[in-house]
Amino acid sequence: MTSPDTVIWLQERTTLGILSPTALDAIAQVIEPQTIPAKTILVPEDTLPTALYIVQDGQLESEINNQNSSVSARGFLPGAVINLQELLLDQLIPYKIVTLTESHVWAVPAAKFRELINQYPEITQAFSRQLAQELAQVTSALTYEQERSVALRPYLVTKAQRGIVGTSRYAVRLREQIREAAADRKSVEIFGEPGLEKDNIAALIHFSSPKRREPIIKINCGILQTSGADLFGRAGGKPGLLEWLGEGSLVLNNLQELPPELLQPVAQLLTTNMYTPVTRQGEPAAEPRTSKARILIVSEKTESKIERCVGHIIKVPPLRVRKADIKSQVEYYTSLYVRSRGVDKPHITPEALRRLQSYDFPGNLKELKNLVERAIVQAGERRELTEEIFWAAETKKKQFRVNLLNLYPDLRRFLRSSWWPDKINYGFTVAAFAFIVGVLFVGPQTRDRNFALNLFWAWWWPIILFIFPFLGRVWCAVCPFMIYGEITQKLSLWLFPRKLKRWPREKAEKWGGWFLFGLFTLIFLWEELWHLENTAYLSACLLLLITAGAMIFSALFERRFWCRYLCPIGGMNGLFAKLSMTELRAQQGICSATCTTYQCYKGGPQKGEGMETDGCPLYSHPAQLEDNRDCVLCMTCLKACPHRSVEFNLRPPGIELWTTHVPLNYEVALLLLLLGGIYLHRLPELLAWLGLQLDLTQFWLHLVISILALLTPAAVVLLAYGLIKLFNTRRKPRRFIELAYGYLPLVLGGNLAHYLRLGLSEGGKIIPTTFATFGLSGEQLPILVAHPAVIAFLQGATLIFSVLLTIVLTQKIARLSLRAMIWQHLAAIILAASMWVIIVF
Repeated sequence: MTSPDTVIWLQERTTLGILSPTALDAIAQVIEPQTIPAKTILVPEDTLPTALYIVQDGQLESEINNQNSSVSARGFLPGAVINLQELLLDQLIPYKIVTLTESHVWAVPAAKFRELINQYPEITQAFSRQLAQELAQVTSALTYEQERSVALRPYLVTKAQRGIVGTSRYAVRLREQIREAAADRKSVEIFGEPGLEKDNIAALIHFSSPKRREPIIKINCGILQTSGADLFGRAGGKPGLLEWLGEGSLVLNNLQELPPELLQPVAQLLTTNMYTPVTRQGEPAAEPRTSKARILIVSEKTESKIERCVGHIIKVPPLRVRKADIKSQVEYYTSLYVRSRGVDKPHITPEALRRLQSYDFPGNLKELKNLVERAIVQAGERRELTEEIFWAAETKKKQFRVNLLNLYPDLRRFLRSSWWPDKINYGFTVAAFAFIVGVLFVGPQTRDRNFALNLFWAWWWPIILFIFPFLGRVWCAVCPFMIYGEITQKLSLWLFPRKLKRWPREKAEKWGGWFLFGLFTLIFLWEELWHLENTAYLSACLLLLITAGAMIFSALFERRFWCRYLCPIGGMNGLFAKLSMTELRAQQGICSATCTTYQCYKGGPQKGEGMETDGCPLYSHPAQLEDNRDCVLCMTCLKACPHRSVEFNLRPPGIELWTTHVPLNYEVALLLLLLGGIYLHRLPELLAWLGLQLDLTQFWLHLVISILALLTPAAVVLLAYGLIKLFNTRRKPRRFIELAYGYLPLVLGGNLAHYLRLGLSEGGKIIPTTFATFGLSGEQLPILVAHPAVIAFLQGATLIFSVLLTIVLTQKIARLSLRAMIWQHLAAIILAASMWVIIVF
């Protein structure tokens, strides 16, 4: 390259271009071209410079070995001038310079350059001017950064607290969304329930992005001025946060608190990256400005106008659906706390973890963190966090519940043993039922001479009605109808191997209840018109009819389809079981957090302490049960569960009826039918009380009167509801199918009062009746019969107690004043009084 070309190159490409052409020509005259191979040290560290180097082409980089040096490493590209400052100030070189690629440089030996400095003083003057300019620029930049730091400091986010803890699919998905959002500069909306630390997710996105070294600030939308001056700045005045922020990230926290006046400007900022500084009234609008900041929005719910403008939307799942992550979260919060306090890390017991997993955490992560820290403080010197320490983690569904399986370990062992119910069913019930049906067919036909008929009417009915408030649908666990259904199912599969049909759930849910209602109606009429209570073979036919239904549907469908949807006795049991003071449930949190096989529902092989089972016979998951209707207490789920999630709780009787209960039309119809059945059973007494002399030996007249007896109580109930709607104009009452369940205690109490007479007057004659069944004389054998006055007292007490419970339950369901529900209470009292007349007297 000739000297004139060199001068032009130095003027255009290097910092020496500020020198005069004469000085540059003098420098060009002493230049020595050199070729430096790659990975070669051009300038050693901590040495005096031997030459001035001008990079013609290639790439070089400085390396600093001294960790205490304040000099930053940097790269050198074509046009860079190396060692200029050190030669002028006679300094040591603070770093070594290494070639990254083969480089061509021009070298001016140090001695010759010093001669040029003496010959051309303008070189020193020019460099001094350059230093002064650079100092002014640095001072200006420092002043700007100080002002920027002061403006941003109140809102600055210094770091993210933590990553996403947990291994659930929700945690994995959340981490993926954070990575996707961090990969670009699009705006992000992060929304979810309170306590989910959504602002920390915004920080994670920023610190995972390429702009992590830029500042991130968080400002609560509730403190923003309605004019937006603190965010957008004022035209010709104080800059706003967006201008100070530069290419950093702005977190708008609690978007739901954003002043309505700022909604449109924020939407415009998200859409166009443009904002308009605020002007005073009367001043012309300012020119829009471009923002390079990234906007991260945190809110509890989405705002439709904002949602359309953002690039990424992240919905943070609540902790109640991430139960599988609770163990990891507890471990993490425990580690944080003990590390900050310098104490030993405590161990959390499985029972305590199960309690936490069964809790829904309305406060989410913040509530869990507070619970863990409080538990560690309460534990004190103890190195174990037990279930009792987490007393606050108790859901409303678990309030007033006592798990009897924990209270009585022997009860757990019995219910998990082969005795309940398999050995009872297949070792006793299956044979006893066949024997009883046979006796009903071939034995004497009256109740005073046939012990099987006595057992059915004087023992079974009073006992089963008495058990409902205590153990719910427990009879269905040892029910002979379904035992023969299961035997038929197994035999049919053995003889004709095939796959049983799946349940037509949709049709069964829609029509099954009405089928059993119709069947129960026919049974009631059959019982009354053909005197089943005192006709043994007809009672046997009734038992065989229900058993045949169970056997037929078991041969067609898997598990206990008949038992769940079609059995009339099962429908009655499910209805009355709602009043029970016990329940079988599972801890929903444990099931969703720990269980992956759902063996209690599907069945499966042995796992841990869970036994091999075929799954719930009624296809009910214990964690999803809302009431006792679809649980027969067979304890299959208790045996199958390897996580000790299943509970058998003592609870307030019928609590779901005024909390989580879902009313069903067919159940209300069945309830009213059972209410009418009390009057049907006492038809002669009812007619005598009304003063009607009717000949019930006439079949069609008897049938009409029986149907009227079934319908009349329902008419009273409907009339009472009509009066409630008529006189309650201020506040609309609940629907009829909801309020009708308030009569349930009265229906159960009335039926029990009716059957108490048989149980207390004839049940004690079972021994002589048994002898009479087989043609033996039992006149001298002992009997145990209650005095008529005792029977009347117990019947009356039952009715009084049931009507009081009806009033209380009605008030709980209705949630209206006593005055507003007075008509339903009067209906219950009238019905109870009429039952008193026809049953007690």
